[in-house]
Amino acid sequence: MNTDVPVIDAAADEAKKAKKHAFEINKLSKRLHRQVGQAITDFGMIADGDKVMVCVSGGKDSYSLLDILLNLQKRAPIRFSIVAVNLDQKQPGFPAEVLPNYLSGLGVDFHIETQDTYSIVKKHIPEGQTMCSLCSRLRRGILYRVARELGATKIALGHHRDDIVVTMLMNMFFGSRIKGMPPKLVSDNGEFVVIRPLAYVDETDLERWAAHRQFPIIPCSLCGSQENLQRVQTKKMIREWERQYPGRIDNMLTAMGNITLSHMMDRQLFPFQTIQATGRPDPQGDKAFDEDEDCVKPVNAPAEQVVRLGWE
Repeated sequence: MNTDVPVIDAAADEAKKAKKHAFEINKLSKRLHRQVGQAITDFGMIADGDKVMVCVSGGKDSYSLLDILLNLQKRAPIRFSIVAVNLDQKQPGFPAEVLPNYLSGLGVDFHIETQDTYSIVKKHIPEGQTMCSLCSRLRRGILYRVARELGATKIALGHHRDDIVVTMLMNMFFGSRIKGMPPKLVSDNGEFVVIRPLAYVDETDLERWAAHRQFPIIPCSLCGSQENLQRVQTKKMIREWERQYPGRIDNMLTAMGNITLSHMMDRQLFPFQTIQATGRPDPQGDKAFDEDEDCVKPVNAPAEQVVRLGWE
């Protein structure tokens, strides 16, 4: 009996799987770099001569952001520098050596800022209550100071597409306002421009990229450990929507950049009290007795635009 055939078949099967995996990872890499390059182009996030401070927490999102920006920096049509910054909040069990070792290995400029915000948060927030608000205020003030000391012109954060959509929904559900997480905005102290280059990126793609790149993930024992957070529950909700109706998250993100003010209710942004009938047809006018328009799948911006601008 020939016993070599199963061995050969198994080896061929493994080679086929490896080839397929490499193909999928290559597709993922191209998609991530294209989407980040497109967001940078669409919103003018990075200009020639910028010093971009990339906030690296030790999570999959910020690792991916730094990784992709470093790759894009090599072939961008402009020159800009990158400095990675981590805030060590002195959480119990935090492996302080992980990020310095990783960043040193990359050869990127970096700064580790050590501030015991963990003790402050635990002291002032009762057990079981949401810690995010105080934690983020403390972290924001420290990172602004560090950006000032480092001479950074842009602060890059690792928020992605899903974060942006979840923020909009949370503001609607709990804040009674339509407000999202913008891809680019001046910081609240007026000193810096905050950018979110992952604005177009699906969180599940970042999970796959982090696993492929084998980033040394550091879990957070503050916000990241609170499963009862409204943000966590809202994210679960949109993930379930996406499973039932693929493309829904992309539709919501696209809607944030496709606003018809006359069909909203903000009297500060549209002159409802003074509008008059003009007697002329208006395609944006109210179709008073029509059924609601069917939802359509958003048309993505052409990848060719990124290629022409050199970010691909």
